[in-house]
Amino acid sequence: MNQYVWETAEEMDAALAKRIRGIRKRRRLTQQALSERSGVSLGTLKRFETTGQISLLSLTKLAIALGCENEIRSLFDNVVYESIEEVIDESKG
Repeated sequence: MNQYVWETAEEMDAALAKRIRGIRKRRRLTQQALSERSGVSLGTLKRFETTGQISLLSLTKLAIALGCENEIRSLFDNVVYESIEEVIDESKG
């Protein structure tokens, strides 16, 4: 039986921000230190941790600075096919 999770995009972004904040704290980095290490402005980092809003480029920079770049690299690596047509279309190139 499939289990469905109903989350808005905003809820998903907020959860991601919470996970990144947790990693930052685990690494014992202040927001200022992570900002300097990543090249992401302190204001952008604070807004992200508060609202979940951030550009993909800034998120990637934070991931690299936290040593989590493989998490970004592996996004969408194992997306399940929704239909046989997708498999056929992809094999056609």
